[in-house]
Amino acid sequence: MPDQDVRLQHLKVWLDEQLSALYADRQWGDVPPATLTAASSDASFRRYFRWEGAGRSFIVMDAPPPQENCKPFVDIAFLLAKSGINVPKIYAQDLERGFLLLNDLGNKTYLDVIGSDNADALFDDALKALLAFQQLPMVAPLPSYDVALLTRELELFPEWYVKRELGIEFDPAQQRQWQQVSELLIDSALAQPKVLVHRDYMPRNLMLSEPNPGVLDFQDAVYGPVTYDVTCLFKDAFLSWSPERVRGWLLDYWQRASALNIPVQPDFEAFLRASDLMGVQRHLKVIGIFARICHRDGKPRYLTDVPRFFAYIDEVIARRPELAPLQALLASLRAGVNA
Repeated sequence: MPDQDVRLQHLKVWLDEQLSALYADRQWGDVPPATLTAASSDASFRRYFRWEGAGRSFIVMDAPPPQENCKPFVDIAFLLAKSGINVPKIYAQDLERGFLLLNDLGNKTYLDVIGSDNADALFDDALKALLAFQQLPMVAPLPSYDVALLTRELELFPEWYVKRELGIEFDPAQQRQWQQVSELLIDSALAQPKVLVHRDYMPRNLMLSEPNPGVLDFQDAVYGPVTYDVTCLFKDAFLSWSPERVRGWLLDYWQRASALNIPVQPDFEAFLRASDLMGVQRHLKVIGIFARICHRDGKPRYLTDVPRFFAYIDEVIARRPELAPLQALLASLRAGVNA
């Protein structure tokens, strides 16, 4: 897009200035000839570029205001680094224009490399990092996962998926079912002990790095339900694991968290129920977000992962009778689409 091209020119000028200052400060000599290539983009308006020259590399974040705000990224990076988490170091920042110069944590995400054979080892490292930041005292000025935020997230499902993607308006019975489900999921989330929550702690945001993992995309962190991040880790948007394997990993997490006095539920079955319901809240939210990204932002590819989230939801419905209203609602929506 033309706007992005103009931003990119401004970004390059800013980057040259920052690198000149950094090289002089570190006494690395002159800034060498280098390449600047797209490192990744995500579902937001942020873009990332990789600068590489003479054996050094850096990541540059372009987060255009007013759609994006770099300050939470900077603040939370500082917070997480205090607990030994491998987050990007920030070499330079221009918060007003939305530019950050970061160290390079590598070019392979967990999603790029994970498979059945190495998942236990990779997730073991991911759990160590998760447990480390869950032990941080909750003293930073971060938002809480309160009723308003949980409700806002859930409402993305009827607003964007049901109405925009399916073209269906809830009838009175469906609205009642939705209200019952929403209250159940919100009450369960609010009843959980609170910790620092990354909110997108999944393989796509974990880098194969040293120390492992490098943690990205934490700028939306809040204080909220203890099961949120661990559920997110094992019930991912882009890959799925068997229910037996997920249960084993959740048990491992629960035992380790208990030993570290992280405030998980004292009973594992209660923890599993909380995790199940937390997952359903997140899955409904993400289905709504993926529909919004398609219809508002013109990125339809995310919708191809929606069936994975419905599969997660159906699996939980099968063992949680309290979700009968959601089962009835989804059945009626499917019937409406196929009618």
